[in-house]
This record gives sequence, C-alpha cells and structure tokens, in this order.
Amino acid sequence: MENMLEKIFDMQAELNRRIGRDSVKLSIEGSDKERIKWFLDFSRALLHEQIEAENWLNWKWWAKKENNWKQVELELVDMLHFWVSMCQVAGMDAEKVYELYTAKNNLNHKRQELGYKEGTYNKINQNGKEDNEALL
Repeated sequence: MENMLEKIFDMQAELNRRIGRDSVKLSIEGSDKERIKWFLDFSRALLHEQIEAENWLNWKWWAKKENNWKQVELELVDMLHFWVSMCQVAGMDAEKVYELYTAKNNLNHKRQELGYKEGTYNKINQNGKEDNEALL
C-alpha cells in the first residue's frame, strides 16, 4: 500500500496545479519573493481554517451552543490542505516531513527524559547551538 502521507502530498500538488498554484513547481522555480508570498497566503488560510474549527465548538463560556465535532473534522482536513501546501512551497515532500518529524519527536522524548519538564535540561550544547540545529 502506498504511503498515505505521500498520497496526500501528491493529491494536494494536483489540486494546487488545478487551481493554478503549482506549489511544487513554485518551490523549485519560484523566486524567494513568490515563495514567501504563497507561503504566507497558505499560512493565513490555515489560520482562518483553525478559527473556523474553533467556531464549531462552544468555546464561549458565556454562551450556550452545541458542539459540532463532524464540522471540526472537516476544518482539520482543510487545515491539512493548507499545511501540506506550505510544506511544498518550502520545498518539503512527504519523506522530508516524516524524516524531520521523526527526528524532532525523538529529540522531544530525549528532552523529557533529561529534565525538560522540570527545567533542568539545557537546549544549548557546548558549541553554543540549540539542540534543534543538529536535526538540519
């Protein structure tokens, strides 16, 4: 079975091409100015989808409203559309996302094991760099 994350990235690339915003081509051939513009546009769209998801929940403690988790699910999928587009504009494919996610997840576990939660872990190494930088 094809990797589901890769399939999502492929499907989003096709949709973006159809809409007229080839996010993959943009990451390869686009100028920094174009890439920044579209990264920020996708980022803003993602933020607004997040707000839409919140609005389906009764987050207003002063109001009575039914929660609609099915609509929240749809908004999360809309958020995924824009997040994948942002990854593509940044030049990331599904494999790179998986690679960085795995490395960062492992680092987060290491931080917890070594006292991050208690405030005793130092993210800066002997070379004066944050531990995150080793992932790049």
